[in-house]
Amino acid sequence: MNQDSFLSEKGKKAAENSARVDIEVYFEAMDNLYHPVDNPDGALPMNVAENQLCWKQLKEKIQEITKTKEIPDWVAGYGDPAGVEDFRKAIADFLGERIIKSPIDADSLAISGGATGVIEMTSFLLANPGDTAVIPAPSYPVYTADIGVVPDVKRFDLQTHHELDELKNGIPISIDQLDKAKLEIEDSGSHFKILILTSPDNPTGMIYSESQLREITDWCIQNQVHLIVNEIYGMSRIQIDQDELKHDYPNPISFYSFGKIMKEYQSPLLHYWYSFSKDFGISGFRIGVLHSLNENLINAYRNAGLSHSISNHTQWFLTEILEDKEFLDEFFANQSQALNQAYRTVRNSLNEVGIKFNPSYGSLFVWMDLSHLLPEQNQEGETKLWREIYDSTNILITPADGFGHSKRGLFRLVITSLNPDELDVAMERLKGFVKSKAD
Repeated sequence: MNQDSFLSEKGKKAAENSARVDIEVYFEAMDNLYHPVDNPDGALPMNVAENQLCWKQLKEKIQEITKTKEIPDWVAGYGDPAGVEDFRKAIADFLGERIIKSPIDADSLAISGGATGVIEMTSFLLANPGDTAVIPAPSYPVYTADIGVVPDVKRFDLQTHHELDELKNGIPISIDQLDKAKLEIEDSGSHFKILILTSPDNPTGMIYSESQLREITDWCIQNQVHLIVNEIYGMSRIQIDQDELKHDYPNPISFYSFGKIMKEYQSPLLHYWYSFSKDFGISGFRIGVLHSLNENLINAYRNAGLSHSISNHTQWFLTEILEDKEFLDEFFANQSQALNQAYRTVRNSLNEVGIKFNPSYGSLFVWMDLSHLLPEQNQEGETKLWREIYDSTNILITPADGFGHSKRGLFRLVITSLNPDELDVAMERLKGFVKSKAD
């Protein structure tokens, strides 16, 4: 019997399409993990955007809370689908003090199970099926499923550049490009409903300047397009003023949070995403955040978001963590040090073997150019090279398929998925592979 007959059309599509093209290889790698003694030739996965740099410190804090504090009775009952009030207040204080650098109101927040839940819910509530969300390329591959599976929103990859060198002064997005995208989308019978920016960006590590954000904001308001800025890596920034790195940034850009612009403009078309998965390194805890001054959107989120709500127990102990400012100071100081050390390790290794990459302002990634190693200048050649790297070195990097970029041969390295010793091993293997291709 054909089991497809028991599924809806969306169900059939979901059954046939994996969320990630590398998921099976990832599970294979996870079953063969590197160990310096027990499995020295094992796999080193660097394809999934997880931050394991300071989990031990956060784990100890969570254990301390659960051992020394009494669990309040309210965690066993239902709570506000948009997040219990104390948790939203703690998040508002955290974002306002550490990323946005301006106070925000807890009532402007709604939370869901992970960034995926927030992206899906926001898209569902802002756009109609068949509408289009524009995303500058290259960008997070799983946006496609997040906005498409349930909300049924189309993804449009805006080609702002082709070569890495074009990023040296920032992401070269222009109003002309947005105008052309709008015309193309409308000619296809769809509506340009949402523009999604990520700053720091996945995978390039770039950030948008204040002047860019303001120019894009003005265009979106004028054209009645919802602008969403994802600052999920807001605390994961590279210290570009280090002596070793300064010359990589001839025209440095300063991080400026979109939250400040939202507060100034007070527009119902401006929105902000955050999640605890990257800066805190707890992707498995599933906490995503929407910040919007559109009261109707927050109300709709509350009324429709029960299926995406987060465990009250999780909200309780994370409130305890967020309210411990001394712990957060120490945690993020250690996190920054570890992130920057990992970045320098990767940067220096790539420079050593002449691999081009984009100097990162933040995020958990390095976006590198291996196009000179492609057996064929097409998608098939890109996939062959990705698989050859894994088969030869047991290093699993993120395949370029799904990032929506015009240039072939660009790959993402997650620099925070390994400890420092493992990262050294991975870089030695990668350097050996590149040198072998040059022989």
